[in-house]
Amino acid sequence: MPRTALSWKLLPAVLLSLSGIPLFALGNETLGYGLLALSVVTAAFIDHRLMRHLILIAAGMTIFSLVPLNADLSTGHMALMGGALALAVLVPWLVSRFAYREDIIKFPVNTSRKWPLAAKLYLIGVVALGYFILPFYLISTGVYQNWPDASDPEIFWRLFLGVNAVGIWDELFFICTTFTLLRQHFPDWLANLLQAVVFSSFLWEIGYQSWGPLLTYPFALLQGYTFKLTKSFTYVVSVHLLFDFVLFLALVHAHNRDWLPIFLY
Repeated sequence: MPRTALSWKLLPAVLLSLSGIPLFALGNETLGYGLLALSVVTAAFIDHRLMRHLILIAAGMTIFSLVPLNADLSTGHMALMGGALALAVLVPWLVSRFAYREDIIKFPVNTSRKWPLAAKLYLIGVVALGYFILPFYLISTGVYQNWPDASDPEIFWRLFLGVNAVGIWDELFFICTTFTLLRQHFPDWLANLLQAVVFSSFLWEIGYQSWGPLLTYPFALLQGYTFKLTKSFTYVVSVHLLFDFVLFLALVHAHNRDWLPIFLY
C-alpha cells in the first residue's frame, strides 16, 4: 500500500482508537462519541471498506459503553453487563457475516495445531509474571478496592465468574474482532497498537487504574501478537484466563491478607 494512502487511512483509525480514552477512562461521553462519529465520517471520505469495518468496531464500543463497566456483582448488573458485552460481539459478527457477506471475524477454537514447547513455557511465564506483579500493583495502589471483598462465599464465586467471563470477552472483542478488522487495512504491528489503546481504556474502567495502563497496554499488545502467531482463540484465552486466575487470587488476598498467604506482597 502506498505510504500516502496508508497515512490517510490511519487518521480515522486513530480517531476511533483514541475515542476509548474519553469514553471509558475519562468518563467524557460527549468527546468519546464525538470521536467515534468523526472516525466513521472521516473514513467515508477516505476508504469505504475501512468505514464499514470501523462501523462494526464503533457499534461494539457503543453497545458496551451504555452500561456501567464496574465490578458490581449484583444479579441485575451482571445480567445487564453480560448482555451488553454479548451484543457487542454478536452485532459486529452478524453484520459482517450476513450483511457484508464477509468471513473475516472468526473465533478459531479447534485449530488442530499442537502447542509447541515455547507456547507451553509462555503459559508458565504468564503465571509467574502475574504472581510477582499483580499483588504489588493491586495493594500498593489500592486499586483492589475497585473489586468487592470476596470473603462472602456467594461474592467469592460471583467474582470468580465475573473475572473469567470478562477475560474471555476481551479476546472475543478486542482481539478476534477489533484487531482482526484493523488488520484488513494496516500492518499487523500498527493494527495491534491501535487495538491495544481501546483494550487498555476498557480495562481502566473495569478497575485497572493508577499505573494500570503500564501493565494492561503491554498485555494487550502481547495478546494481539500471540493471536497473530498462533491463530488460536483457544490459546490467547488460555493465556488470559491463567493471568486472571492469579488476579482473582491476588484480589482475595488483597482484601483479606491472612487468606492465601502464598504471595510475597
